[in-house]
Amino acid sequence: MDDLCLRGAVDLAGLLRRREVSAREVISAHIDRIEAFDPVINAIVTRTFESALARAEAADEAMARDRPLGLLHGLPVAHKDLTETAGVRTTYGSPLFADHVPDRDALVVQRMAQAGAISLGKTNTPEFGLGSHTVNPVFGATRNPYHLGRSAGGSSGGAAAALAARLICLADGSDMGGSLRNPASFCNVVGLAGRTGGARRARSGPARPGRAGREHHRRDPGPVGRG
Repeated sequence: MDDLCLRGAVDLAGLLRRREVSAREVISAHIDRIEAFDPVINAIVTRTFESALARAEAADEAMARDRPLGLLHGLPVAHKDLTETAGVRTTYGSPLFADHVPDRDALVVQRMAQAGAISLGKTNTPEFGLGSHTVNPVFGATRNPYHLGRSAGGSSGGAAAALAARLICLADGSDMGGSLRNPASFCNVVGLAGRTGGARRARSGPARPGRAGREHHRRDPGPVGRG
């Protein structure tokens, strides 16, 4: 089943819609790969495997009943640890929020779930996303899958490394001064800095006073994927 992890999002979506593979098979394959390779890469720092398998079962049930399917039906994704996820620890890479569990989803998380994506967890980021290399006091450093002694970039380095290692097939990130584009270039994947009205205004990270806080909230969410 490892071959499923080597396929891109478009290929996987086609297999799922043609019923050549189930969502549970896709999600299980990616969970196995995370467990095998992520201990040394350190890209997905909070894992939601149990809920992911439950959502995969629900996705397969929807397919069996010929219900309408979202564009991202059954695809394994992960969310940046700056992005709020209801009921799932969101640390912003800071010891101040090491045990923080939001009570709501950010808009990008809502929309990915509505489209049928299945989250496997949260991807690493520098503290509050302020850095061009992904390392923080809570989870440590994320390593580049192409060379474990080198940086994955930042601040969406966990997302870029997870994609490069074929741990997921899509991810979200955020960008103000290169935080999507920088790690994408380091890890040979594609990051798009979006400029999307409603999604742009959705909160990413904790509220903080002063200019740094205002700048932090100007981050734009965007996708990361493999070309």
